[in-house]
Amino acid sequence: MAPSTQSVPATQFGFSLYQFFAPGGLLSKTHPAYEFRRGQLQMAQSVEEAIAEKRHLIVEAGTGTGKTLAYLLPVIRSGKRVIISTGTKNLQEQLFFKDVPFLERALFADSVGKLSVCYMKGRNNYLCRKKLYDLTDQPVLSGLEEIEHYRAIAAWEKTTQTGDRAELAELPEASALWRKLDARADTCLGQKCKEWERCFITEMRRRAAESDIIIVNHHLFFADLAIKLEAENAPDAGVLPDCGVVIFDEAHELEEVAGNYFGISVSNMRMEELARDIEALLQREKLYTPGISGAIKTLRERSQLFFSLLPAHEGRMAFDGRREFLEENGEEYNALHQALRRIGAELEQLPQKPDQVFSVARRAQQLQAQLGFVMEDENPNTVFWIERRGARGVAGVGARRTAEEKPSRGRTNVFLQATPIEVGPILRECLWSKMETAVLTSATLAVGGGFDYIRQRLGLDHARESIVPSHFDYESQVILYVPPDLPDPRTPQFAAQASDRVRRLLEITRGRAFVLFTSYAQMNEIYGRLLGLLEFPMLKQGDAPKSALLEEFRITPHAVLFGTSSFWQGVDVQGEQLSCVIIDRLPFAAPSDPVVAARVKAIDSGGGNAFYEYQVPGAVITLKQGFGRLIRSLHDRGLLALLDNRILKKQYGKVFVESLPSYSRTTDLRKVEEFFGIGRVEAGL
Repeated sequence: MAPSTQSVPATQFGFSLYQFFAPGGLLSKTHPAYEFRRGQLQMAQSVEEAIAEKRHLIVEAGTGTGKTLAYLLPVIRSGKRVIISTGTKNLQEQLFFKDVPFLERALFADSVGKLSVCYMKGRNNYLCRKKLYDLTDQPVLSGLEEIEHYRAIAAWEKTTQTGDRAELAELPEASALWRKLDARADTCLGQKCKEWERCFITEMRRRAAESDIIIVNHHLFFADLAIKLEAENAPDAGVLPDCGVVIFDEAHELEEVAGNYFGISVSNMRMEELARDIEALLQREKLYTPGISGAIKTLRERSQLFFSLLPAHEGRMAFDGRREFLEENGEEYNALHQALRRIGAELEQLPQKPDQVFSVARRAQQLQAQLGFVMEDENPNTVFWIERRGARGVAGVGARRTAEEKPSRGRTNVFLQATPIEVGPILRECLWSKMETAVLTSATLAVGGGFDYIRQRLGLDHARESIVPSHFDYESQVILYVPPDLPDPRTPQFAAQASDRVRRLLEITRGRAFVLFTSYAQMNEIYGRLLGLLEFPMLKQGDAPKSALLEEFRITPHAVLFGTSSFWQGVDVQGEQLSCVIIDRLPFAAPSDPVVAARVKAIDSGGGNAFYEYQVPGAVITLKQGFGRLIRSLHDRGLLALLDNRILKKQYGKVFVESLPSYSRTTDLRKVEEFFGIGRVEAGL
């Protein structure tokens, strides 16, 4: 249930930020676990000044700072419409259902409903009522599972106020039926839809238009911005209202997310979805003709042939040979173009044209134009690449996947991708220059004590900067161990010796650990070497959904969880249950990744040094994220271990060391034992 949309005038607050956060202040009287955090007050003052002075701000707030309240209170006090964009849906929900209601109670005592706030997700999280009703009239369901899902969705639709699929706990994340019923933009009829007034997207827009604070996630923010740019800021484009202030929480993710949505993705999956949606529409409206039937059949055949001819390579690869490919396969490429054109022509000739016909015709036209772009365009700021991935668990169109992610089994989908090499110039033109104030915050933004990397990557030229130290006492709470004797992680000898060291460290910590890797191959090898040798319960990414693994880890004494990229950030396990984080190597992005390679080439060609300007800073931020899993409260205590001693031996290692908090550091395993009291116990002390 949403907080009330009664607006709060800024003049209502008769106290300063210091009076709110300081000992004896309002926060101390209302928060059950209050502690004065000087960094929290410092950050809040910086955010308030940035909003008042219409300046941009970059602020790194260490874990434990309390950055959420530090930006929420100035936002509320400003009286301005503000968009808060978070890195994940979970953080969105924490803000809306926990942090905002807490501030309401703190600021307004017994009165209820003083803040004007809503939260919004991407369109594919919401049910399309028209699609559901169309399916009700002409049910086309595949198997008992879809029938069960349909019944659950149909019953829920009668009671839900939001249409948000998160309310449907029993619906699997990878439900094929939901994808047929969600409110994604490319199937939306807009105001021409007969369910427009009852549409969940329409209602979401209304709530946003009436709210002063709109809580979104980065994917929705940049998807919306990309739609508005494509539509040249047409009044009805996008779902987010105009505002002058935006707060980006977890801002270290912005370059990747922005690159996804400013790029283009064309796939055999999109071709099949277009064919399927046309079939369902024509069957429902009884408009099927031999001509359109033949056109759909031709589209499927031409799509299957064209995508099968693309270079076969598991995962992601650069598509530098587009010209040569077209010289050899130009006939098949033109045939796919012609098949899309024919779809439009056949739809145009239908005797009756419901609004949905125009919608699918536009999709065919858009696909044709995008196919031409990814195969023929020569934009120097674009990298063109191919990705093959399994049909199950496929991310949304345009979504990137790290090179280390494990491909799923099943039918392979092929994606032709075009991604901006530099998003900074785009953001400078369409975002930073348009906003009064943008606040970028995260626990991991600074590299070597400065923000040159993040400013350059995001094109944010003029911004105030602030580093707010963590509230934690890292020197006493953490020991960082780097073994000086292990071989280089790039050598064949590494896995065997690293496994022995991981085993010894886990014996010292009695399990209670995350062991994090930069690749599935390394994870599987070391996990296999330790299987049967460790006395502790072992959990491995891929054996169960992430949420299930985390829950099992939390409730299983002395558990050890082996994971890759998705466990490096956004995971919060407090207390002794997580007392150790081991990382196999410095997390440099895979140099073979086509986007990484293109960015490296662009920097080096421009006279820069991509290794120090791009690759090292990116790895620093990722390492800080991984290490950040360990200490989540003042009472946490434990071991960080990096098995890659290049941090000690290479010149660039200094950048990593200078960017990390002030952990106690050692290369001596005995110091680790002493930290956990083993030496004292053995000596009878």
